[in-house]
Amino acid sequence: MNNRGVTREKEKMILVSFHVPRSYVETLDDLVRMGLYPSRSEAIRAALRELLSKYSDMVK
Repeated sequence: MNNRGVTREKEKMILVSFHVPRSYVETLDDLVRMGLYPSRSEAIRAALRELLSKYSDMVK
């Protein structure tokens, strides 16, 4: 990951497991059904990229 929180194209993916409320998953599924994201995983990656970008000046 570069210093702006952007993932390099060929960076290896790792599995991260976490618990979220059922309502979050249902909303993610709605976004996928609407065609806004191709999958739950991509929606979560997009949200994480946005979060990391927001705080990129605080980390190296």
